[in-house]
Amino acid sequence: MTRSSHDTGLFLAIGSASLYGLNIVFARLASFAGTSGSAIVVYRVLLMLALVAAVALVARRSLAMAREERGTLLLLGIASALQGIGYLSSVAFIPVTVAAVVFYTYPILIVLANPFVEKTPLTPALIGVVAIASLGVCLVVGPAFTGLDWRGLALAFGASIATTVQFFTAARCTNTGVVAKVFWIQLIVLPTALVISLVTGQLAPPSVLALAPFAVAMTIGGYVGGFVLQLVALGRISAVAAGIIFCTEPVVASLASALILNEVLSPLQIAGGVLVLAAIITNVLLEQRRVRRASLVPIAD
Repeated sequence: MTRSSHDTGLFLAIGSASLYGLNIVFARLASFAGTSGSAIVVYRVLLMLALVAAVALVARRSLAMAREERGTLLLLGIASALQGIGYLSSVAFIPVTVAAVVFYTYPILIVLANPFVEKTPLTPALIGVVAIASLGVCLVVGPAFTGLDWRGLALAFGASIATTVQFFTAARCTNTGVVAKVFWIQLIVLPTALVISLVTGQLAPPSVLALAPFAVAMTIGGYVGGFVLQLVALGRISAVAAGIIFCTEPVVASLASALILNEVLSPLQIAGGVLVLAAIITNVLLEQRRVRRASLVPIAD
């Protein structure tokens, strides 16, 4: 992998996390108008499948999976579905802020699992970066740990584990095209989203999307853009690098909430955002140095 490709992956990951952060804010706006989150998920997946099929037809892109990656793609789809189930369901038992902090333990899990999955050493610098990023996320979200329910904590942590698996498996799917990956992952997610909507009684007709057309469009657009950029980025950078960069998401969500929803940010939240950004910049510099050193290592005859 070239240095320019790696750098592109880092910036794509930042773009993906930023779009996900905006997606959350507009999903909240849509909920104010009466559009349920689970309904948006179902129609979002249906729209993505239609768009991917159209792109594949027009651009003549194959939807075939690489034979050696079929098992990995299946695991990636299941992990993506479980991530949504766990995170969406956890807030029924615990506050959203607490769920967010528990969910964003996945960068730590990625770093801790990396020596076993990718067989790379766990450096003190990397441990320090993920610790600073995690502290920053906690300050940004600023949870009030009251009224906790073990079911909510378990679901949020399960979503964190699923996200860890998602990052590692996505980083290994480099032979299957992005269009094909998006199609098959969403095809696995769809029945899961339908089941959740049916069980919760929130499966509404498509007309529900018209209750907040702009917010719904921004929510779906943010997710689609973020998901595609995430898959492209994970084909260029490691799961560890991406995991730390994705701590950008709650920071962007908090800033967007302040600008769009007029929510007030406390000095502690601002300090947390600065910590996250400092950790991300440090991680980018460390990754660039690592790639530079790797490119200078001579290849043995």
